[in-house]
Amino acid sequence: MPKNVLFLTSDQQHWMTLGYLNPEVQTPHLDRLAKSGMTFHRAYTVNPTCTPTRASWITGQYPSTHGAYSLGTRLSEQVPTIGDALQRAGIFTGLVGKAHFQPLLSAEDYPSVEAYPLLHDLDYWKHHTGPFYGFEHAELARNHTDESHAGQHYALWMKEKGYENWREYFLPNPPQFRLPGDQYTASQHQRRKPGEAWEIPEEIHYNAWIAERTNTLMAKHARENRPFFLWASFFDPHPEYMVPEPYASMYDPAKVTVPCHTEGEFDDKPPYFKKALEQHPDFSAFAEPGGHGIHGAGSHLKSDEEKAKNIAAMYGMVTMLDTYIGKILDQLEALGLTKETLVCFTTDHGDFWGQHGLTAKAIHHYEDLLRVPLIVSCPGTVPAGIISDALQSTVDLAPTFLSMLDLPVPGSMQGVDESAVWRGERPSIREHVIVENRHQPTTMNLRTYINKHYKMTVHFRQSYGELYHLEEDPAEMINHWEDPAYAEIKSKLLLSFLYAEMEKEILPMPRIAGA
Repeated sequence: MPKNVLFLTSDQQHWMTLGYLNPEVQTPHLDRLAKSGMTFHRAYTVNPTCTPTRASWITGQYPSTHGAYSLGTRLSEQVPTIGDALQRAGIFTGLVGKAHFQPLLSAEDYPSVEAYPLLHDLDYWKHHTGPFYGFEHAELARNHTDESHAGQHYALWMKEKGYENWREYFLPNPPQFRLPGDQYTASQHQRRKPGEAWEIPEEIHYNAWIAERTNTLMAKHARENRPFFLWASFFDPHPEYMVPEPYASMYDPAKVTVPCHTEGEFDDKPPYFKKALEQHPDFSAFAEPGGHGIHGAGSHLKSDEEKAKNIAAMYGMVTMLDTYIGKILDQLEALGLTKETLVCFTTDHGDFWGQHGLTAKAIHHYEDLLRVPLIVSCPGTVPAGIISDALQSTVDLAPTFLSMLDLPVPGSMQGVDESAVWRGERPSIREHVIVENRHQPTTMNLRTYINKHYKMTVHFRQSYGELYHLEEDPAEMINHWEDPAYAEIKSKLLLSFLYAEMEKEILPMPRIAGA
């Protein structure tokens, strides 16, 4: 039985960007992790955006329950987390990298420590490493590639490495983030064109920071013989796609496969799908008070040449990510902790790089966006070399981690304990998964129900919807929502969807009396 957990995560990674599945990309370290444990090919995110999913990882709750339902919201510190439960058991909890539990701007009623200008206040971050949402120790950053959000503990580390000019590898603050008191607003750095290398030295890339600091914390608690839960939270391969050399030149754009749109495939889809292929789409009908834009609500048109350059850069990002995950796995082995540590690798959601004519994320609930890589390993506990088609949801991670450590699962958690599947004792537990996605208060609010054979997406207060027969149509080309031949199946799935929603209700305590 494991006594430690090593949680390794990427950001916005398509489930097919692993070498053992895709010969176009090299991921030798994640491939060896897969060989040593179980990989799940039907694992799904709980939400196709960052904040809601990451909050679900640590709370075991759906976004509609923990309250951080969309980007631009914050997770309340009052919501119980896995870290709270682990610390009660005497287990060290540490996080290095991306949290994204809070927004980039603060409000009086909703303060954020991940916001401007505080994320650039390095004096503040010198003295703040926790507690943070159940993590005893947290070292944070907030930027993807060269975004101006770079700062916090990552910036302190770059300065320690002798790079007083660290700010010049990142973009200047955009206008909405030029706030009084920000010492690091300006920079001469300019955004790179698709396919161009990021000039940041590899030694101060955030992958190096995350691996180095994770390994330092791991070694410290190994010496102290204290069980640990360590989360190494990487930022790549989230767009913008860019990476330093040698990874920037590792893949030839002329040799990558560029996915494409099939003519007519949006004809039976919700009407906003076609807007993605317009040069200047109008999404004003979705605007409403309390909304702050919709990820994915814009033009997805890009040339095949640009897509190929982006894919090559993204593959380079994945290989660099894999290299630094390898350094952490090597450290675990060198410390003799492999057999007593549960290792889990996943990502917060998938990605489009041309599939169906789409790019990035987040309002088109295709498998490319909702399905995620999930690998678990613990020699002697988790069977090796197993590829499973058991349905998994990332809302299940927190309760399953606790169960694998032989700790009780709090009643506040809605996720399913998958430990019997991870140990190889049962082939599957879940009969369905639910994916929530609420970008606007009402106008862009959708939920997806997925079982072994079918996928259904319901759009709040809309007559349109989606229904796919995944076994017969894994590419999701044919929407059966309005198909008379599927009327009975649709009716049964709607009822199953309602049952599933009722099933995930929290029961915070048992009923202890008749009245």
